Amino acid sequence: MHTKKHLSFDALRKMLSRRFLEISDFRQEGKVEHTIHDVLMSGFAMMFYQDSSLLQFQQKLQEAIHKNNLQTLFQVESIPKDSQMREVIDEVQSRELEPLFEEFFKPLQRGKHLEGYQVLRDYYVISVDGSGYFGSDKIHCSGCLKKETKKGKIEYEHKIVQAALMHPDKRQVLPLAPEEVKNTDGRDKQDCEIEAGKRLVMKIRGSHFKLKIILVGDSLYSKQPFMEELKGEGMRYVLVVKEDDHKLLMEWVNEQRQLKEVSRIEVKDKKGRLHIYEWINEVPLNGNKKTLWVNYFEYWLVNGGKVTYHNSWVTDFRVGEGNVAELVRVGRCRWKIENETFNTLKNQGYHIEHNFGHGEKHLSINFFLLNLLAFFMHQIFELTDLLYQECRRAFGSRRNLWDHLRSSIHLLIFPDWETLLKRNLRPSDFL
Repeated sequence: MHTKKHLSFDALRKMLSRRFLEISDFRQEGKVEHTIHDVLMSGFAMMFYQDSSLLQFQQKLQEAIHKNNLQTLFQVESIPKDSQMREVIDEVQSRELEPLFEEFFKPLQRGKHLEGYQVLRDYYVISVDGSGYFGSDKIHCSGCLKKETKKGKIEYEHKIVQAALMHPDKRQVLPLAPEEVKNTDGRDKQDCEIEAGKRLVMKIRGSHFKLKIILVGDSLYSKQPFMEELKGEGMRYVLVVKEDDHKLLMEWVNEQRQLKEVSRIEVKDKKGRLHIYEWINEVPLNGNKKTLWVNYFEYWLVNGGKVTYHNSWVTDFRVGEGNVAELVRVGRCRWKIENETFNTLKNQGYHIEHNFGHGEKHLSINFFLLNLLAFFMHQIFELTDLLYQECRRAFGSRRNLWDHLRSSIHLLIFPDWETLLKRNLRPSDFL
């Protein structure tokens, strides 16, 4: 039972090593105890196993039997102490780590593992959303966002705008390199997120210039300047619109509905649920003279006589009876970035809101990036690694599986990833 060689643990680990080895050492010559590679790889391994005490356990193994799993699995020659690791990672520019997201993505594309993610023939859905991953009223660094509460209290936080490739029918989401929200983006929360979102769109197109993209997002992003940015980068969109944010558009649609100009179909599924679709093409986004003209669609899910879901979107795809249901599926896909990405990172063992160490410069964002790369690697295994997939089924939950993997590497030395999985899946084979 083997995975594809170009997406194996060893192949992905080598990508990390190559990138870490390319980072110039900024430290004073003669005072270097651990290489940049060993420090960053130790930090990544900590995130990979979701284990803040990993380095201490591996150091104990090294002292006891002169071997450790950081060495055998991650090619770490010298284990740094926690304080040494934080000090070095704090100095690394985050842009040095970002290319790894593209490097992980490319073999998935070359191996045709992404074909199952296509919608509307040959498009890929990328969802964007903003999220915070650190907050404190005491700890802060030069990169922290600063805000004053109504009571005059100063609070510090780190926020990013995250993008991830996803499909309505797939559990696995594939994260792209995020964009930090910066103090220079403005004082208003929405302005900050939109400006970071614009940079993210340019970053995505720069890394994936041939990919046919549909960007999905909440109503924060269905504003003309952002939508024009998407158009300029050759991206399509399906974006939520809400009455509070788009009063003129909604008034226009309601007027057309009264004139019987809005198309409507109702479909009952095998479970007895009623799906209601409405749409109209060529509606003004706002009241500006140079407004964008967009296509509007709305959806209701009715179960047992009660509306259990309702939403509305705008798109640059022309909407009709042949594609409205698929467009709704694309639009509803947006929640996956919250449930399958942010919720997993915050509540399923990755602890992105945990303060692994804040530092003075780049430590907080770099730990977030290493954590996100570990999550990406796990998602790749869920898609392509047959042995890992068997382990996931056997252990039931992600958390249960990783509890067992962590316990194993605290006690035993494993020559490779495959042996670690087999030992946990079929321990009797190793007696």
